[in-house]
Amino acid sequence: MFLYNLHRYPFIRLLIPWIAGIFCGDHFFDRSWDPLCGILFFGFFAALSFALYFLKRYSLRWCFGIAISALCFTGGWLGMTGQLQQAVCSFPKEETVYRVLITDAAQPKEHTYLCQALLKERRDTAGIYPIGHTAVLYLQQDSSASRLKSGDELLISARISPPLNNRNFDEFDYARFLMRKGISGTGYVASGKWIKCDGMNNFDLKSVASSCRRNVVSLYQELGFIGDELAVLSALTIGDKTELSDSVRESYSVAGASHILALSGLHIGLLYTMLFFILKPIARRGNIGRCVRSVFLLVLLWTFAFFTGLSPSVVRSVSMFSILAMADMVGREPLSLNTLAVAAWLMLFCNPAWLFDVGFQLSFLAVASILLIQKPIYHLITVKSRIGKYVWGLMSVSIAAQIGTAPLVLFYFSRFSVHFLLTNLVVIPLITIILYAAVAMLLLTPFSWLQIGVAGGVKKLLEGLNFFVRWVEQLPYASIDGIWLYQSEVLGIYIVIALLTYYFMNRRYRNLQICLFSILLMGTYHATLYWQDRPQTSLVFYNVRGCPAVHCIKSDGQSWINYMDTLSNEKRLKHITANYWKRHHLLPPQEITADCRHAELNRQQQIISYHGCRVCVINDNRWRNKSTVSPLYIQYLYLCKGYDGHLEELAQVFSFSYVILDASLSEYRKHLLESECKKSGLRFISLSDEGSVRFLL
Repeated sequence: MFLYNLHRYPFIRLLIPWIAGIFCGDHFFDRSWDPLCGILFFGFFAALSFALYFLKRYSLRWCFGIAISALCFTGGWLGMTGQLQQAVCSFPKEETVYRVLITDAAQPKEHTYLCQALLKERRDTAGIYPIGHTAVLYLQQDSSASRLKSGDELLISARISPPLNNRNFDEFDYARFLMRKGISGTGYVASGKWIKCDGMNNFDLKSVASSCRRNVVSLYQELGFIGDELAVLSALTIGDKTELSDSVRESYSVAGASHILALSGLHIGLLYTMLFFILKPIARRGNIGRCVRSVFLLVLLWTFAFFTGLSPSVVRSVSMFSILAMADMVGREPLSLNTLAVAAWLMLFCNPAWLFDVGFQLSFLAVASILLIQKPIYHLITVKSRIGKYVWGLMSVSIAAQIGTAPLVLFYFSRFSVHFLLTNLVVIPLITIILYAAVAMLLLTPFSWLQIGVAGGVKKLLEGLNFFVRWVEQLPYASIDGIWLYQSEVLGIYIVIALLTYYFMNRRYRNLQICLFSILLMGTYHATLYWQDRPQTSLVFYNVRGCPAVHCIKSDGQSWINYMDTLSNEKRLKHITANYWKRHHLLPPQEITADCRHAELNRQQQIISYHGCRVCVINDNRWRNKSTVSPLYIQYLYLCKGYDGHLEELAQVFSFSYVILDASLSEYRKHLLESECKKSGLRFISLSDEGSVRFLL
């Protein structure tokens, strides 16, 4: 196993501590961080490494190795912390006028247009202040907002605030996600609150690239591509996924082919292979020819990246293959673990936050697993026929890549596609033909009659691709969903895979014992975590604006979710709570929207009775100006948008222990009710401040 020959891969020895430093820098990030201490540590380890290197004492070689590892660890920590610190920015709490530059095309959402913008300056009565930070703006949908494009400069009036999480259980860390991308704030811009600056249109490199991307889509439409075929072709060739419907995304995900819709390593690898083959005659002219080929490869790859709009995933993949091309230029093996480690290290040196990008992780793990275990898998079966060797070779590559990426796919997407081998056996060759034909179609633009003929063939191939993917989706047991893995389990699974690989390479009984023991240890660990996160009888309140709900959970995994608003944003709530439900192994909850009576649950007049506990949801004024001789005792008073009265009025009808303030309440109403609770000595919880809360029954 290569771990026993780690000295042969020096860049892996540099990469591991660098990754560890990046991870720790992100995990322990503090907004009040002072870089001086980190810089001093980095300087100390750099000086120590320098001194030990020139000392040239063989007995101290391990000291030099430790010093270099500590230097890389500190460098990764400094790089990640510094990148996060650049995204930290304080904004005024009130609505303010900003001059912004749109840096990305507006993306249509349900009620808004999302666009990324550079905040150039802030304006108020005291003066103009430069900012230079990036923000995500949500512009209210109207005809003017739909025409905005990259390079436009606007004056907006909005309240921009640093990104924050809702602090729901197991919710995606959206705030840290934005910070890793260098985004300092988010804001909503209503119609009439922005104007486009006349004559101000900044044509930077990215805006020109986005314009080329739109022109390519327009060309596809002129050639007759429509519907799902246009959406898939745009995703495959230029990374434009805006036209992909939810049904197409789901079909490709279930079939195990969703990776082909993300323009990244697979597609750039196919393009690199094609160009490498075409330019092969040039490389036969010795070192000069090999250098010329590498230069051509670099130019053509980055030209392709430019025409795709310089999206982050394409830039990342092109960077990786550019490093491989440069390795070939200097006579190194173009694709090995060492060159792969060089590519990863250089990319993480330039942008440490790429470590947390799912595409980056999957791309490098797929290539690394192919390099490590594809040959052992291929030699497990002896195939004699030429066609059989080709088919088994393709399958062995797919199996190796799937083994290397499966733990991460399960962790991030909670889904395992059962028929992935069948899918990739057909889809990968088909995608290769489609990509090469699409490149030829674009190159034939001066010859329209030839281009139309090639476009007809590409259209048929796309129809066949979509038909096959939908057919695989309909097969029995096409996917296993609802899988939940912990981060520590993912690491454990990779250790088990490494041990199993080592066993199959040397077939020693002792190694088999170690493998079986590690599998037993992993199973015990998983069972322990499963037991700790077993469902428990409880009430859960979520911090989801526009969707007041009370979730009643039973210990056997059954649950009832009570929606209190006829226009509840149920889709958003399910999206936010999906991970929490998977972690606790809950069955799909029964949805309650009106009064009902069950064996365990009773709901009448917005009063929910569950396991001897009462929750009264106040989302209208039905209880105002009413009183009773003996107030009804309830444990939780759930105050939502729609009630305009005071707690004093409710105290004449109910006797309650806890007040829950929903996220739907305005800031004014929330502060008013909080003041009343404090004055009356009542215990209260504000969901918008505290996040989700759970009460065990």
